[in-house]
Amino acid sequence: MFSPRMLLLRSSASLTTKHLCTGARKGRAPDMVEGNPLLHVSNVRNRLREIVGASTNWSDHQQAMTERVSLSSMLAKSQSDLPVKSMKDSFLEVHLPLGSEPQLREKYLTFHNTVRFGRILEDLDSLAVLISYSHTYNPALKRSPLSIVTALVDKIDMRQQVIYPDCDIKFTGHVTWVGKTSIEAKMHMTQYRDGAYSPVLDATFVMVARDPENKRAAFVNPLRPQGPEEEEIFQQGEANKSRRVELSTASLLKVAPTAEERKIVHGLFLNTLDTKTVSFRSRVLPPSSVWMEDAKLKGLEICHPQERNIFNRIFGGFLMRKAYELGWANACSFGGCRPSLVAVDDILFQKPVEIGSLLMLSSQVCYTEGKHIQVRVHSEVFDPLARQHNTTNVFHFTFVSDRDVPSIVPQTYGESMLYLDGKRHFNQTVDQ
Repeated sequence: MFSPRMLLLRSSASLTTKHLCTGARKGRAPDMVEGNPLLHVSNVRNRLREIVGASTNWSDHQQAMTERVSLSSMLAKSQSDLPVKSMKDSFLEVHLPLGSEPQLREKYLTFHNTVRFGRILEDLDSLAVLISYSHTYNPALKRSPLSIVTALVDKIDMRQQVIYPDCDIKFTGHVTWVGKTSIEAKMHMTQYRDGAYSPVLDATFVMVARDPENKRAAFVNPLRPQGPEEEEIFQQGEANKSRRVELSTASLLKVAPTAEERKIVHGLFLNTLDTKTVSFRSRVLPPSSVWMEDAKLKGLEICHPQERNIFNRIFGGFLMRKAYELGWANACSFGGCRPSLVAVDDILFQKPVEIGSLLMLSSQVCYTEGKHIQVRVHSEVFDPLARQHNTTNVFHFTFVSDRDVPSIVPQTYGESMLYLDGKRHFNQTVDQ
């Protein structure tokens, strides 16, 4: 049974053309007039460079990163040495005035007059880092000794399918939970249309703090909830942490599938047997189905300095954008029409991507149900000299089509595990 949110997204999945606000001013929010002191989205990364002492110039940037080593002495020896912060200390509001400033649109615009969601992922990633630095801000220090990076995109839930390219967008967010060296940041995106803001998405990111050389963990300020509402938010962060530990423990890379999942895999196997030969090796593709092997799409990126983050590594938002666009293209090819995003789930950043790397992206349709397509994108860095592949990220995207899509059918045991993993991620999305 689909949740009400999923049913709403299904009904609007076909609304993928001519997404424009009616009227020249209906997408212009009154709080985004010129001179508004709140942070403009284009200034977020500039503010981050100021916080860590990075430069926009490539050669100067390298030198600045080398000089950051001297900041290690400013790190706290324990979390108790740091002042307690509140949620309001990290609250930020950032504006993306696509309606008020038409010159911004080209960067975000698709050919079909929609907003490039990959660009939104980049903005969310930068904002999550800035929120985390706001939480750890120390007015006595000119530069922060912390290197705060994205560890995990826990969840991005779409609340509205259409993002209009000529209506103003507002991002808000703050820290909702803190461990000793990790931070959970929640963000909300709304869009102004017809005289009011309406919710577009909710996002939860998990950040980790490292030393200036990004080699070991560093302590962050503790968080003290104020009032029952903030206490509830904080407890949800605790629950999210426990859920992540539980999911990691039950990973199919570590333990066998459940009894119910084993029945599903065996049922898929029986459904593909050739009844004429009665052979374990003779397999027949069922009607309206596609072999999993035939539902792949791959890409390669050369990681240039232009895509670096403030720590001289490849920007995590860039990786998410490229993974999303490849996953979307695969879902589009598989379903035969332009799909809409339902959710982004469990993006794990295992290793940083160095500048100059050859980044190999592989997308796989791993589960389908009705009009929904679950896509997994695996990224790895290839060292052409050592001939070695190292996984850097795994991405999970749930898309919805405007028509029923073929069933995906695994053939090998490994593909069956991908199928079950995709089903797990899909069920987590629809059950919310």
